[in-house]
Amino acid sequence: MQTPFEITNELGLQELEDLLISGRKIVLSENTKRSIEACRAYLDKKMDGGKDAIYGINTGFGSLCNTVISNNELSQLQENLLLSHACGAGETIDLEIVKIMLLLKVQSLAFGHSGVSIATVERLLDFYNYNIFPVVYEQGSLGASGDLAPLAHLCLPIIGHGEVWIEREDEYELLSSADMLKEFGWEPIQLQSKEGLALINGTQFMSSIGAYVYFKSARLMVWTNFIAATSLDAFNGRLEPFHPALHNLRPYPGQIECAKLMRHFLKDSQMALEPKPQVQDPYSFRCIPQVHGASMDAFNYFRMVMTMEINSVTDNPNVFPDLDKIISGGNFHGQPLALAFDFMAIALSELGNISERRTFQLISGSKHLPPFLTEKPGINSGFMIPQYTAASIVSQNKQLCTPASVDSIVSSNGQEDHVSMGANAATKLLKVCKNVETIYAIEYMNAAQAIEFRRPSKSSSLVEEKLEKYRTLVPRLQNDRYLYTDIQKTIEFITTEEFSLDTNNIIA
Repeated sequence: MQTPFEITNELGLQELEDLLISGRKIVLSENTKRSIEACRAYLDKKMDGGKDAIYGINTGFGSLCNTVISNNELSQLQENLLLSHACGAGETIDLEIVKIMLLLKVQSLAFGHSGVSIATVERLLDFYNYNIFPVVYEQGSLGASGDLAPLAHLCLPIIGHGEVWIEREDEYELLSSADMLKEFGWEPIQLQSKEGLALINGTQFMSSIGAYVYFKSARLMVWTNFIAATSLDAFNGRLEPFHPALHNLRPYPGQIECAKLMRHFLKDSQMALEPKPQVQDPYSFRCIPQVHGASMDAFNYFRMVMTMEINSVTDNPNVFPDLDKIISGGNFHGQPLALAFDFMAIALSELGNISERRTFQLISGSKHLPPFLTEKPGINSGFMIPQYTAASIVSQNKQLCTPASVDSIVSSNGQEDHVSMGANAATKLLKVCKNVETIYAIEYMNAAQAIEFRRPSKSSSLVEEKLEKYRTLVPRLQNDRYLYTDIQKTIEFITTEEFSLDTNNIIA
């Protein structure tokens, strides 16, 4: 049995992914418990002895911040907050993202600056540990004042409202939260002052989608170069554009790393060493390090922002027992995330854009490859239409890459007069990321087929190893067949097949 993971004040992205994959249970460390309890005790003492209006604790919310609430109504105020703010709309979000939301909400509360009780935090941990996933909707957050609507849906079940998915062997069952609490023998949490606000103020909807995309895009940063290497050999492309001397003249880290990866993937390729009739290749092959490398640098910025965000306190107001202060501010504002999400969406979109161009080159009937990579063009359409699909998705990505972060809209009677739209940036980024997986699957299908027309010559040992595994799922195309299934199997392959590769320690 695995030892439970203790929540402390630092959580790495790789650590987060490992926790999700392993299914390891999570507990609060003793130091974390003491911090949470000390903050709650300070807040209780402050409320007992003070008469000052403190936002969200004994006042209304948003533009109602000047409406003072009596002490005997503070618990009802917090429950009403969750009920009134659960106004999500649209599709429900993936359960994997909901699980990340639960963990990141606990992580933020665990710093001991939110004024919540141990019971509230541990109930969220119970949901995480028992795979109880509240129903959360993708629309409703402006990305400032926190992800109010999504987080209200996330936290409603702890007070017995809303709906949850519960794991039942190999499937999930939808239950009312009241029925779920009865099944587990739990009483609804009675929220104390400020607790409801601490639960729904925060960036955990945005940051959880960002973390989910980070895990997916980290894989894509390797696959984008591996698939490009496979396509380069399939196209009979030249290796000179990847020479280290060239990239040392323009030493962007991503460009240097990309060229290094391309050399690594093709280091023992027979095809790469064969004489080439062309002096130069099209940009989609020749400029791989410059284009992929720029997106890899954007990914590194995205990683920095995500690491910062998952280790931050993002509710409001924040409680500082050591300073004897309760400070109202704006750590819930999603602008850092919104900008990073828009940047990352553009970076991923460009990877898909150049990938589709390589697919187009492979089916064009050049370099001694048959048109549409079929032995009998005419009677067979071969790989003609998958390129249409890729082109359509590339164009959709361009439309999705209109920045959300440049938008804002006034809400709450003008009190919340600038918002980040980071939640919209997050949901768009997720769609772009999934789209790029499909675009790369189509390129890999075409590259694998084109390689067949280069036989008996061999590509590198790494390329051939992956092709051998891939062919157990998707056989070579001899005559036209239903290709939707091939695309889906290829997506599954590139999203699950692992590389035994440390990209930080590759021999040039």
